[in-house]
Amino acid sequence: MKLETFFWKKPTGWSVKTLPSLDSNQTLVIVFAAVQFQADLEPLQDLKEAYPQSHFIGCSTAGEIWGSTLMKDSLIVSVLQFHNTSLKTAFCHLLEETNSSNPLQRQDYSYQAGRSIAQQLADPQLKAVFILGDGLQLNGSEFLRGLNSILYQSSVFNSSEPILIVGGLAADNHQFKHTWILQNRLPTNGAVSAVGFYGNDIAISYGSQGGWTIFGPEREVTRSHHNILYELDHKPVLQLYQEYLGKYARNLPSSGLFFPLALGTPLARKRTVRTLIGINEETKSLTFTGDIPVGSVAQLMRGNYERLVDGALAAALITRNSNQRKIGEWEQYKLNQNQAIMLEPTLAIAISGSGRRLVLGERTEEELEATLDELPQGTQQMGFYSYGELAPTGVASLCELHNQTMTLITIRENSS
Repeated sequence: MKLETFFWKKPTGWSVKTLPSLDSNQTLVIVFAAVQFQADLEPLQDLKEAYPQSHFIGCSTAGEIWGSTLMKDSLIVSVLQFHNTSLKTAFCHLLEETNSSNPLQRQDYSYQAGRSIAQQLADPQLKAVFILGDGLQLNGSEFLRGLNSILYQSSVFNSSEPILIVGGLAADNHQFKHTWILQNRLPTNGAVSAVGFYGNDIAISYGSQGGWTIFGPEREVTRSHHNILYELDHKPVLQLYQEYLGKYARNLPSSGLFFPLALGTPLARKRTVRTLIGINEETKSLTFTGDIPVGSVAQLMRGNYERLVDGALAAALITRNSNQRKIGEWEQYKLNQNQAIMLEPTLAIAISGSGRRLVLGERTEEELEATLDELPQGTQQMGFYSYGELAPTGVASLCELHNQTMTLITIRENSS
């Protein structure tokens, strides 16, 4: 695998003199950019012209990650040219599934979009999928339910190892107006895209951790519809948020990023985190990135610098250990075949919840330094601050929607 990373930023333009000559039908171009690049298309047009045969995937962000640096108003690019791994991209417009903008029907088209993406990518040789979705219109829980209903079931019956599904949800720098996804190399609103990796040489590892602290009383979810929460303990949830957040309530939904919602059951220690992305004054409801089941127990969460950086470090350690395990298995195979071992470049994609950036403030780059320091030497890191992260919670488990985590994904190809 050949790997090049670079960026575009005003007023200097591209960070490289010429765009790397890596165009092919086995090349993947990954783009993370500020939301305003939907109108300022100059760098995207440059990429479109330089890589006409390549596969593209990308989205808007709440901050771009370049190595251990937090970038603003920039466009970050990684170009990966694989030797033996085949690629296929899939795309789905969310509104095409229902022809309705009713938020109560968005759950259905999120589920159908998941099935559509899965049907486009399904193949016995499929090993992994990287997904980017609209951070404001997609219900991540329903989307993954649809995706897993096809891909997970097919992998269970056709492979010794389930298909790995990872990714994230686009952001718009806490404006909560619109996010975009690349379609045909150009930005599109209200959509989801994915790239499938095929063949036995692709090696993708991941790790996901949070670091938030639960506070306040437990309250039961007494009324909800998928990702729309109406009542906690039979009281309007917007009213409760306004009481708890005090002065911060004036800036909802953006201030809600400081206080994610922890969901669980009274007997289970595991908590699922959900991020607020919208409010409705008329119905006194809140909209989150994923489902809020009736009967679950909810508590607010808050973060501090030390715990969030520790969470990022833990995600890096999990990813590194998974990566080392896969490298060890591959090296042992090569030794058994009496073949030479070649070191291949590794790309790390860091997808971090946008609320983490707000809490960490000027110290945001310390979590990026913590992840990069723990990854294999020579790893190139890029990524973005998101409205949701997609990854399994353990080995060989279903992909789930996470919020306000640091989720790391490493991509490498075993040499032949």
